[in-house]
Order: sequence, then C-alpha cells, then structure tokens
Amino acid sequence: MTKINYVLVLLCSTLITFCGKRIFSQEETAHLDHAFIQDYSVKYNLELPGTQPLRVFSDRNGKIEILTNVGLHHLYDGRFLYPGKIVEDQSYRFMKDKKLIDMILCDQQFVFMDDQYIFSNAWAGSLHVKHQISEPILFQGNDNLNFLVSDGKNIHFIQDGDVTWRGNLQDETIIQIISESEDPVSFLLLTSSSVYRFSAESKQIERIYQGQELTAFDLDRLGNKLVIGSNRGYFLYDLKESRQIGGLYEKLPWTEITAVKTIGDNLWFGTIKGAFMVEENGHINYYASERWLPNDHVLQITQGSNDGVLLLTKGGIAEINFKRMSLHEKAVFYEKQVRTRHIRNGFNASLVGMEKGNLSTGYMGDSDNDGLWTSLYLASQAFRYATTTEEEALQNCIESLDAMERLYTINPVSGFPARSFERSGHIEELSDPERWQQSPDPEWVWKATTSSDEAIGHIFAFGVVAEIVKHKPTQERAIALIDLLMNHIVKNDLYLIDFDGKPTLWGKWNPEYVNSFSKNIGDRKLNSSNIISMLQTAYHFTKKEVYKEKAFELMDKYGYLENLTLPMAEIGKASNEADELSKKLSTYWNHSDDEMYFAGYWGLYKYAFNDTLKTKYKEAIIDHWESERPEKDGAWNVVASITGIKDFDLEETIWFLKEYPMDLIQWTVNNSHRKDIEFLKPNFRNQTIKKVLPPDELKISRHNANRFVLDGGSDGKAESSAGDIWLFPYWMGRYLKVIK
Repeated sequence: MTKINYVLVLLCSTLITFCGKRIFSQEETAHLDHAFIQDYSVKYNLELPGTQPLRVFSDRNGKIEILTNVGLHHLYDGRFLYPGKIVEDQSYRFMKDKKLIDMILCDQQFVFMDDQYIFSNAWAGSLHVKHQISEPILFQGNDNLNFLVSDGKNIHFIQDGDVTWRGNLQDETIIQIISESEDPVSFLLLTSSSVYRFSAESKQIERIYQGQELTAFDLDRLGNKLVIGSNRGYFLYDLKESRQIGGLYEKLPWTEITAVKTIGDNLWFGTIKGAFMVEENGHINYYASERWLPNDHVLQITQGSNDGVLLLTKGGIAEINFKRMSLHEKAVFYEKQVRTRHIRNGFNASLVGMEKGNLSTGYMGDSDNDGLWTSLYLASQAFRYATTTEEEALQNCIESLDAMERLYTINPVSGFPARSFERSGHIEELSDPERWQQSPDPEWVWKATTSSDEAIGHIFAFGVVAEIVKHKPTQERAIALIDLLMNHIVKNDLYLIDFDGKPTLWGKWNPEYVNSFSKNIGDRKLNSSNIISMLQTAYHFTKKEVYKEKAFELMDKYGYLENLTLPMAEIGKASNEADELSKKLSTYWNHSDDEMYFAGYWGLYKYAFNDTLKTKYKEAIIDHWESERPEKDGAWNVVASITGIKDFDLEETIWFLKEYPMDLIQWTVNNSHRKDIEFLKPNFRNQTIKKVLPPDELKISRHNANRFVLDGGSDGKAESSAGDIWLFPYWMGRYLKVIK
C-alpha cells in the first residue's frame, strides 16, 4: 500500500551508453532505495464449530485475548503464509467458570464483565465490582477504572467501585459505548439513530446528535471529533462545536460500516465486505479477500502489538503488520520464494493443486508457457548477476539455461523448442495431455505446438544472457541457442515446424500469413515487430548475414517496417467482412501480445541495424508504451527506459514494486462492488475503471494480464512465482540503474 512518499533523487553522473548501459543526464531521476512500509497479513482461523468471536484486544504485554460466546480463546502458532488457529485459552483455569459477556482494555489491561461483576486479573486481581445490571450486554471503562454498563436500555455508572448513577434510554438500544474523557469523566453512547453523552460531573445523559442507520463510532486521534459509521458511509462530528463536519463519505470500497477505529493518524473501517484504512491524506487502502482476512465480514478493529492492527472477523483474526523494508529486502524475500517452491526441472513454475492456500498441499505444475515464464526469470537473474556479481545469481542463470536448452534437445526436431517436458508415465495428469509427445528417451515426454510467445521470450532471454552475463561458457551457450532457434525459423520459411512437419498454430512470421491480416489487426504489427527483433538479435550475436538479409527483405519487400511502426491507436476490431481468424484475434485488446511486444523491444531497439531504424523503432516503442501507461506495469516502464526517454513513469514503477503483495497465493478477489472507483464504458482495451487499483487489491496476475480486471482468482489453489512477476522488472531496473 502507499505508505510513504516515493523518494526521487537527481543523478549527477554520466554513464556511457553501450551494450545495455544508459547515459543519465543531470535532469534525469532514479529511485534511491530507501526503506518503505510493507504490509502483510498473518491470519488465524476460527475452526471450532458453534464458536462466535465477540471481541479481541492486545494488552501491554502483547498478549492477544479473544472473547467468544463460549469463553476466552487465544492464538496458536501462525506466521506469514502459514495461518494459525484460535484455540481455547486455559491460562487462568478458574476463568472457565465465568460466564463472560464483554471484554475491554483499561490502562492496557484486560477487563472482563460477566453476569454479575466487572473484574480483571491485572492489579493483583483487586478489581472486582458488582455492576447491578440483571442482563448486561456491553460496558466501557477508562484508565481510572470508571465504568458505564448497560443492557441496551438501562445504564449504570460505576465510580470508585460503587454504582453512583442509574439511568435509561426508553426508546433506543445502545450498541456501543466509548470513553470520551477521564477528567471530567464522560462517556459517549451510540444507538442506531443517536449519539448521547453521559457526564459524571452533572450525572446527566444528553443527546448530542440524531441521525439514521448509525452502526459504529470512535474518537479521532485528537479526541475533538467523532468518526461515525453508518450503513451508507461515514461522517465526522465536531464535539466542541456540536455539529456535523461536511457531508457523508460514500466513495468507499463498501458503505455498510460495521466497525470504526482510529489508530495513529489513520482511520480504520470494518464492513461486511472487508476493511479499509483511510490515511490522513484521504488515500484508501482496501483489505479484503483471504489474502488479508479469514472472512470479509469484519466485526471489530483494534490496535495490535508491534504497530500491527487486529481485525476480528466472523472467520477468525487477521493481524495486519507493517514492516519497514527496502525493495532489495523484498527482492531477497522473493528470491527465496522462487528457489524453495517454484523451480521445476529448472523451470520457473507455479505451485498448483493447493487446498485453500495451504502451501504444503501444492505441487509444481507444468504450463504451456514454461519456456516464456522461465525466460523472464532467467533474464532477471542475468540482470541480477550483471549488477551484483553474486555467484548464486550466476548459478540460477545456469540452471534455468539448462532447462531452456533441454527444450531443444528433448524432441527430435532440430532447432524446435518444446513448450515443456516432464517425466513419462503420467501424461493424463499433465495439462493438455493430447499435446504431449514421447521423447527418444523413454523416461521423458515433451509438449508440442510451441507458440510465438515462447519464441520471442527465448530470444529475449538468450540475448540478455549473451550480452551482460560475463561468464563465457554461459554466453556461448546462449548465443548457440539463438542461432539454433533462428536457423530453424529461417530455414523453414519463417515458421515453427512441429514434429508432424506442419507449422504450429501461432509460430508463423511468414509474409503470406502476417500480411493476410488487415493493418488494424494486432497480429500483423506484433508478428512483424517480433520477427525483426529476433533476426536483429541473431545477427548481432552471430554476425551471420542470412539473418540481416532476411530482416531487410521483410522490411523492404513485405512492409514489415511499416507494419511494426503502425500507431497503436489504429489497432482495433476486424470489419464485418473480415475472415473468422481476424475477428477472433481482434475481439479485444490482447495483453499477452503486450508481453510479446515488450520482450521483443529489447532486441528491436538495442540491436537495431542502424540509427535511422533505431529512431523509428523508438517512436513505435514509445507509442505503444503511451497506451500502456494507465496500467502502471513496472516491467513495461523499465523496458521503455532503454530508449533513453527521461519520463518513463519511474514513480509508477516504484509504486508497482512496492504495492505488489508479498502473498502471491491466487486468492479470489472482488472489486466490482466498490463505490470508490470510477467505472468506464465498455471499450476495446477492456479498461474497466479510470485509475488502476494497487496490485495488492487485485488478483495475482502476470504481465500478460489486463490489470483492470477487477474480479478473479482461484480460492487459494495456486501460488504464483515472483520470478517473472516481480524479480524481472526489479532486477532489470537495478541493471539499468533506474533503481539505485
């Protein structure tokens, strides 16, 4: 979440541009990686049948106590990504005899109320006061141990251990009491239609506000104003001037307020659809879904230990923690996540088949795009090694390159990369079992029908490794793989030819195919851009003239330069007279295409044959990037920076990296109900709202997804790898020195 201002500092250095390094003028900016506030949730599930949570508090010792309808409970185990439980608290064994009704904090100590007494185990157990209410339901106290007790109608005030005043509200029911002041002693009482003040000094109760559908309230941080929640939003009430301040705040994630709490400078609100925090500047952070909460119906919010916030829900407790860390420290966390749970046969894989986010139940699944996702992770480790010279990063590169290289050797077709490979004997358990083929080695099977997004991913990663990984054997392997794949494509008339001797469905860059689409169909521009990038990369590292000749043939004879420089604004839906494939490919904006474009832009711009082409490529890249800016995708911003533009949305890039959740489990997330977002009319890009939401409020998605999709996820059945999602843009930014 946005917790502090982004730090931007001017660089006063000159760096030479060549082989992947950029020149920075004095006017340009880079992000200096100071610590920021990273939030994450530790959840505790309530699994006891018939148990209903009522209150939660954390005392001065950091002990968390939960009052339920069947007695006191506390937390067991629990850490980030590994939920704990709520279990019966037997610490004070004789407390089990008490019929507890309510619990509060006084002077940071637990104070309880049963059907007869207000008492505590603090202060050597000396607090033991009879409240004299026959059927009490709630009470409140202050640090001087003055109390107000109620059954909803009748009210007793207790001072110095005695009931010193009795009163009642005949026509309304009290739903909450808070302590306003200790000197003079006063309490505030909330009903669904009024706010009352009780003064111990005057021994009177007076109505100070009348409204409708009121649900919860709290004092602001200075104690001068009330923050009052309702079923339609919240508003502020000035206690000194006895008037409402401004109107009703309705542009909220959800307006049915169930809890209000002031913590520090921020206002916290619980609803039936999660919780949200309103910062002092008005910015809203939304905490909903099982990424954050055991259940979205929030009952209470209170201060936790170590600056955390406790949210009591119908399904248990979430402790939202706020930890200071740098982007580099976040990268270290993600590096471990990838290496311990997401490396399958050297591939960068997702953990799938999980039961409700339980990491111990998952397995590393195969994917159509094992080569693509591994390409981006391989590139991240290449950038990391070139930046830090860490041997671990080099070893990660080598292991990923091993997997990528084997895609070419595990099948019998020279130069053809498999989509994936796996041990034989369980084809029926793999994704798309009909696509898997037996390898010459009976122990292994490989996946056919390789796509163009695999090819561009391979060439991008191999080019990055060849250029910046100063380890000659690894560079030579990468160059050999570039040549192997591109030789196959050029030899086969710009097609990927599968085991059956036929082109794969999408592995087609031949002019007869590419130019069969009208100019406004995205695949014409995309395939032209990708193949020129691939041929330039191949020529740059092999110096084989065939690659250069083929690229100029495509640009000069078949219009590929015109195709790839066509403005993005002209890409759209096919006409009614177009063929069915054109209509299928242009139903909406394809974000997988965006990933392919930007993977190709590295080789398109950096390895341009001449400066004239480089200038034209730059215009095309920036034109595309301008259309992508609303998504604030950190990877595309960093790729755009290679062109030398000064404004490549660095602030948004850092926002993306900071805001991406540390929990990458694919929880189901819903945002389409929200009232704090501005919706747009249906459009070709499928941009649903005016301003993109932070990544930690959206479903987990890779860079090939539309970041304006508001709902989605898989109920915690998988965990995505940070290797391509986060480490790729971070380490590329580090290498390009836009993150210092």
